[in-house]
Amino acid sequence: MASEGILLGMGNPLLDISAVVDEDFLKKYDIKLNNAILAEDKHLPMYEEMANKSNVEYIAGGATQNSIKVAQWMLQTPGATSYMGCIGKDKFGDEMKKNSKLAGVNVHYYEDETTPTGTCAVCVVGGERSLVANLSAANCYKSEHLKRPENWALVEKAKYFYIAGFFLTVSPESVQLVAEHAAAKNKVFTMNLSAPFICEFFKDVQEKALPYTDYVFGNETEARTFSKVHGWKTDNVEEIALKISQWPKASGTHKRITVITQGADPVVIAEDGKVKLFPVILLPKEKLVDTNGAGDAFVGGFLSQLVQEKHIEECVRAGCYASNVIIQRSGCTYPEKPNFS
Repeated sequence: MASEGILLGMGNPLLDISAVVDEDFLKKYDIKLNNAILAEDKHLPMYEEMANKSNVEYIAGGATQNSIKVAQWMLQTPGATSYMGCIGKDKFGDEMKKNSKLAGVNVHYYEDETTPTGTCAVCVVGGERSLVANLSAANCYKSEHLKRPENWALVEKAKYFYIAGFFLTVSPESVQLVAEHAAAKNKVFTMNLSAPFICEFFKDVQEKALPYTDYVFGNETEARTFSKVHGWKTDNVEEIALKISQWPKASGTHKRITVITQGADPVVIAEDGKVKLFPVILLPKEKLVDTNGAGDAFVGGFLSQLVQEKHIEECVRAGCYASNVIIQRSGCTYPEKPNFS
């Protein structure tokens, strides 16, 4: 059994506005499938356009929050997970609070009085997704909130931490505070590369956090972008995973393990100078609903076993199970109980 508050996540809580669109819509707003970007002015009208579609769905999301909710679902121990991020004092924010409490996650949101809750347009074409995030309130998280005694208590209580790379664009100082705490107390600190733009445009803050990471998650596109940005001159995902695992560490307590997913191709695990490949559960195309949240769900499943000190094989198996469930549903949602044994 996982103890209460064993896993803490911090990130950008966003309400997903998910709709099936067409290629013309992607062209109109200049967006690519299987990518994640921050909204620019040219993207702002798309939220309204999507909200008016008959097939639109609103789902509480945000990468880290998705992973934490999936870990919570897999663990089935109320309050095993906690989460912090910033929302607005509005209808969407209330929706988010209700949704997270129902999921069993102990949320300590920072509520911004003046900025609306962040949203993420999830554009689905043929089951593949493109994400355009309008951070709004999520961008207003302050480390002062983290330092409040009732919130820092969650940090003290947790033994495992997960923060998606997206949070580096918002509060790198919060990431650093938690990372340094984890290193000082021999706890496990995990992060995600999250998106090519993080590796490209937030390279400095990413590099500052990297030495503290005990597990680095990512997908093949992010790994290749990371390699390119660091001048490694290789596109080979296995080589890149190894190089990331060998990046210098701030604390010698835990070795670093790199975990790279590749869609339907095997998961790459790099540790101790070796690479292992784990096949995923293949899904017939007709069963695929959308890939939104697939990577987040993989991390959530993985962490649900990691916090129970299971072997890496079990962590990967749980990650593959969770992502397989999520891609057969709209957004990062799941049935009432997992049937993972």
